Amino acid sequence: MSQYGLLIDYEYCTNCHSCEVACEEAHDFPPEARGIRVFEDGPFEYGDGQWNWNYIPTPSNRCDLCAQRVTNHQQPACVHHCLAQVMKFGRIDDLVEDFKAKPRQVLWMPN
Repeated sequence: MSQYGLLIDYEYCTNCHSCEVACEEAHDFPPEARGIRVFEDGPFEYGDGQWNWNYIPTPSNRCDLCAQRVTNHQQPACVHHCLAQVMKFGRIDDLVEDFKAKPRQVLWMPN
Protein backbone atom coordinates (compact mmCIF):
# COMPACT_ATOMS: atom_id res chain seq x y z
CA MET A 1 0.00 0.00 0.00
CA SER A 2 3.04 2.31 0.13
CA GLN A 3 2.38 3.58 -3.39
CA TYR A 4 -1.08 4.78 -2.33
CA GLY A 5 -2.25 7.65 -0.18
CA LEU A 6 -5.00 10.11 0.66
CA LEU A 7 -5.49 13.61 -0.68
CA ILE A 8 -7.56 15.60 1.79
CA ASP A 9 -9.13 18.90 0.68
CA TYR A 10 -9.61 20.35 4.14
CA GLU A 11 -11.03 23.63 2.82
CA TYR A 12 -14.44 21.98 2.61
CA CYS A 13 -14.37 19.63 5.62
CA THR A 14 -17.49 20.25 7.72
CA ASN A 15 -16.29 18.51 10.90
CA CYS A 16 -19.02 15.87 10.69
CA HIS A 17 -16.64 13.16 12.03
CA SER A 18 -18.05 10.53 9.64
CA CYS A 19 -14.49 9.57 8.70
CA GLU A 20 -13.67 8.88 12.36
CA VAL A 21 -16.81 6.81 12.91
CA ALA A 22 -16.32 4.85 9.68
CA CYS A 23 -12.74 4.04 10.65
CA GLU A 24 -13.73 2.91 14.14
CA GLU A 25 -16.43 0.65 12.72
CA ALA A 26 -14.28 -0.79 9.92
CA HIS A 27 -11.41 -1.68 12.27
CA ASP A 28 -13.17 -2.05 15.61
CA PHE A 29 -10.89 0.65 17.04
CA PRO A 30 -11.77 2.27 20.37
CA PRO A 31 -12.58 6.01 20.10
CA GLU A 32 -9.33 7.02 21.81
CA ALA A 33 -7.21 5.10 19.28
CA ARG A 34 -8.68 6.05 15.92
CA GLY A 35 -7.05 5.61 12.56
CA ILE A 36 -8.13 9.16 11.63
CA ARG A 37 -9.12 12.19 13.66
CA VAL A 38 -10.46 15.62 12.67
CA PHE A 39 -8.51 18.49 14.22
CA GLU A 40 -9.75 22.08 14.47
CA ASP A 41 -7.59 25.04 13.48
CA GLY A 42 -9.18 28.30 14.59
CA PRO A 43 -11.23 30.29 14.73
CA PHE A 44 -9.02 33.35 14.70
CA GLU A 45 -9.06 36.61 12.81
CA TYR A 46 -5.91 37.24 10.80
CA GLY A 47 -6.77 40.42 8.97
CA ASP A 48 -9.38 42.96 8.01
CA GLY A 49 -12.43 40.76 8.61
CA GLN A 50 -10.61 37.62 7.39
CA TRP A 51 -11.04 34.53 9.52
CA ASN A 52 -9.24 31.23 9.69
CA TRP A 53 -11.28 28.23 10.78
CA ASN A 54 -10.40 24.86 9.32
CA TYR A 55 -11.17 21.27 10.13
CA ILE A 56 -8.38 18.96 9.08
CA PRO A 57 -8.88 15.17 8.92
CA THR A 58 -5.54 13.63 9.90
CA PRO A 59 -4.77 9.91 9.60
CA SER A 60 -2.82 8.35 12.45
CA ASN A 61 -0.09 5.72 12.40
CA ARG A 62 -2.84 3.12 12.78
CA CYS A 63 -4.13 3.91 9.28
CA ASP A 64 -3.39 1.14 6.78
CA LEU A 65 -5.60 2.75 4.10
CA CYS A 66 -8.12 -0.02 4.79
CA ALA A 67 -5.91 -2.56 3.04
CA GLN A 68 -8.55 -5.29 3.28
CA ARG A 69 -11.25 -3.05 1.77
CA VAL A 70 -8.92 -1.93 -1.02
CA THR A 71 -8.04 -5.56 -1.77
CA ASN A 72 -11.78 -6.10 -2.27
CA HIS A 73 -11.90 -3.14 -4.73
CA GLN A 74 -13.49 -0.77 -2.22
CA GLN A 75 -12.35 2.66 -1.10
CA PRO A 76 -10.99 3.15 2.42
CA ALA A 77 -13.87 3.55 4.88
CA CYS A 78 -13.07 7.20 5.62
CA VAL A 79 -13.15 8.10 1.92
CA HIS A 80 -16.31 6.13 1.24
CA HIS A 81 -18.23 7.69 4.14
CA CYS A 82 -16.98 11.29 3.90
CA LEU A 83 -20.17 13.34 3.64
CA ALA A 84 -18.39 16.38 2.19
CA GLN A 85 -16.38 14.22 -0.25
CA VAL A 86 -13.13 15.94 0.68
CA MET A 87 -10.97 12.80 0.62
CA LYS A 88 -9.55 11.07 -2.40
CA PHE A 89 -7.72 7.72 -2.38
CA GLY A 90 -5.30 6.79 -5.12
CA ARG A 91 -1.79 6.31 -6.37
CA ILE A 92 0.66 8.87 -4.99
CA ASP A 93 1.77 10.01 -8.45
CA ASP A 94 -1.83 10.77 -9.45
CA LEU A 95 -2.62 12.48 -6.15
CA VAL A 96 0.47 14.70 -6.46
CA GLU A 97 -0.87 16.04 -9.75
CA ASP A 98 -4.24 16.82 -8.14
CA PHE A 99 -2.41 18.37 -5.18
CA LYS A 100 -0.58 20.82 -7.45
CA ALA A 101 -3.88 22.09 -8.86
CA LYS A 102 -5.38 23.39 -5.62
CA PRO A 103 -4.10 24.87 -2.37
CA ARG A 104 -5.42 24.01 1.11
CA GLN A 105 -5.03 20.29 0.73
CA VAL A 106 -3.00 17.68 2.62
CA LEU A 107 -1.35 14.72 0.92
CA TRP A 108 -0.93 11.81 3.32
CA MET A 109 1.11 8.68 2.71
CA PRO A 110 1.40 5.77 5.13
CA ASN A 111 4.70 4.65 6.65
